[in-house]
Amino acid sequence: MTDQSPARPADEQPSPAVRVERDGRIATVVIDRPKSLNALSPEVLDELARVFAELSDEPGDLAGVILAGEGGRAFVAGADIRAMTGLTPEQGTETAERGHAVAAAVEALPVPVIAAVDGFALGGGLELALACDLIYATDASRFGQPEVKLGLIPGFGGTVRLPRAVGAARAKELIYTGRQIGTDEAVAIGLVAKRFADRDALLAGARETLDLVAANSASAVALAKRVLVSAAGTPTATATELEIAGFRDAFGTADQREGVAAFLEKREPRFTDSATG
Repeated sequence: MTDQSPARPADEQPSPAVRVERDGRIATVVIDRPKSLNALSPEVLDELARVFAELSDEPGDLAGVILAGEGGRAFVAGADIRAMTGLTPEQGTETAERGHAVAAAVEALPVPVIAAVDGFALGGGLELALACDLIYATDASRFGQPEVKLGLIPGFGGTVRLPRAVGAARAKELIYTGRQIGTDEAVAIGLVAKRFADRDALLAGARETLDLVAANSASAVALAKRVLVSAAGTPTATATELEIAGFRDAFGTADQREGVAAFLEKREPRFTDSATG
């Protein structure tokens, strides 16, 4: 079927559901569907995967990414439930694969990603945040994996990453009950790394952290992230080998030579490597 309707003028085109804002070496990726509480429709998932893949392909001037939701009520309230109506098991597989593709793209990015949660981070929203390196949140935020209340289970990585973040017992309790928790409890169990009074303070705090990251060797940060992501959940022997390989690879970088020389010469280092080494 072909759409014969005329194309809209440029100033009438619908706003993108995902936008990227750049400020120096920091990028902010914003999910912009506030009327639906930034729900993860199939189109939004595909757009997020594309955006993070493009960020990975950028030249080495990117130091970090802030991932946020628009509107002040939700980071992401979950997957788009309307889009799941009537799905077959095969289509359910495709939906889960979309969510996992986004998480994989976030984890593959060689710079840290901070999920800036302001409001609800439920279901797929929490799973998206868990794929990030750090979760920062406002006092008004709420977290949960309520899929069992819909006859579902987490499908975008919740059963994998939530236990790694808060431990198996707490993850099972949250997933089996589907209950929501506030920022107080999220901080107490180690889900949220830092809390802030409001959105402005949240975004400023995330930026402050990434500015500290930007002062370090980009190749070293990328290697550290590679090891941390790859080693998560693996046996100790496997994780050890991954760390040894990362440590070895650092010795092949110009930043390692510069960092050691600067330390011995008692001066500030001048790092030049990109995040891809």
